[in-house]
Amino acid sequence: MEQYELEQLTDQLSRKYFDKPYKHHVCFNKRLRTTGGRYVPSRQTIEINPKYLQELGIDELVGIVKHELCHYHLHIEGKPYNHRSKEFKELLQKTGSPRYCERLPSEKSKETYQYRCEKCGLTFNRKRRIQTSRYRCGKCKGKIVAISDRKK
Repeated sequence: MEQYELEQLTDQLSRKYFDKPYKHHVCFNKRLRTTGGRYVPSRQTIEINPKYLQELGIDELVGIVKHELCHYHLHIEGKPYNHRSKEFKELLQKTGSPRYCERLPSEKSKETYQYRCEKCGLTFNRKRRIQTSRYRCGKCKGKIVAISDRKK
């Protein structure tokens, strides 16, 4: 998808779901890693992660653009536009926008380390290896042990 096609898609979705035009800049940002997109209020710009289009397709991209348009239109109207605000949640529901985007398949496949608390049995995963002698369970302060070196 080219830049002008993304701009056209964003404007079409804005007019269809919000009855307002999108007058600012929208672009792909290859540096985004864990998020589908972001709205930058200081520049009134929407940035989209191109990996979502490549790995999950146009439907996921449309959901991400609608989500970011919710932030945009609330900001333009001077209303609270963060994820916790009541207005934002209501606008997401009204437009059928997703609250969160799906994880990328390429991110799901990354290996993690798995740990368990000896006292309460709580299990958790970490992307990086931790030195178990330096940490305790956040729930009960029990000793943490490694279940397996790597989990795929």
